Amino acid sequence: MIVFKDTGFTYDGESFVLKDLGLSLEKGSFTCILGGNGSGKSTLAKHINALLVPDEGSVSVLGLDTRDEQNTYLIRSNAGMVFQNPDDQLVASLIENDVAFGPENLGIPNPELRQRVTQALAEVGLQGFERHETSALSGGQKQRVAIAGVLAMDPQILILDEASAMLDPRGRKGLARVCAQLNQRGMTIVMITHFMEEAALADRVIVLQAGRAVLDGSPEEVLTQADGLEHLNLDVPFACKLSIELQKRGVPVKTHISEDALKEELCQLFLRA
Repeated sequence: MIVFKDTGFTYDGESFVLKDLGLSLEKGSFTCILGGNGSGKSTLAKHINALLVPDEGSVSVLGLDTRDEQNTYLIRSNAGMVFQNPDDQLVASLIENDVAFGPENLGIPNPELRQRVTQALAEVGLQGFERHETSALSGGQKQRVAIAGVLAMDPQILILDEASAMLDPRGRKGLARVCAQLNQRGMTIVMITHFMEEAALADRVIVLQAGRAVLDGSPEEVLTQADGLEHLNLDVPFACKLSIELQKRGVPVKTHISEDALKEELCQLFLRA
């Protein structure tokens, strides 16, 4: 569905932010992209909906070459992107109008348009907020409106570029729940994040360094590489840290990335003791 082939990109014509990048993301997958500052995460995300196009190699989305301007509308209609700062994305003074903006421009007629707005707001926990002004919202609420606006477009691909950065822990859990539900319904999810607990929910984790993929695998394969992640200035999930510390102290537990899984194993050990 999404293919990066020998992709290179530079903002200044000299320093490559992406270089010789080769990736293939399957339809219906849930992929998390990690990396330190300047690793190319956001640049990669913007290539998926053709906000940026490669200087070298190619990027194809839904079988369409992003460099062909005739494909841009169809790509962006099917690859919805949520940015880190919601103020870059909100366009209307009322919530219902903002959420309706995207699908309305896709030609979605009433009453389906109103149904999409209502459903999208419900999915982000803002049902009943239709007539509220966007300017009066908190940063986290604005982000949820931005997410709802993309969901209302019903894209095949949802790209989240640090979209949870302005959310509180409860909001991040809610976003993770929505992503899991959408993925179960067949939507392809690409999440850029620095929260390791969010990465643990994905099917696949890719770590970038200097525009190249240096780690690629399941969350269990990638997020338990404590030394390698530390070398890349990345942390590991709390459950992984605790697992390793318990192992050092002689507790026979596996290395977990999920707190619930670690808790369950500790309970079983306690019951057998």
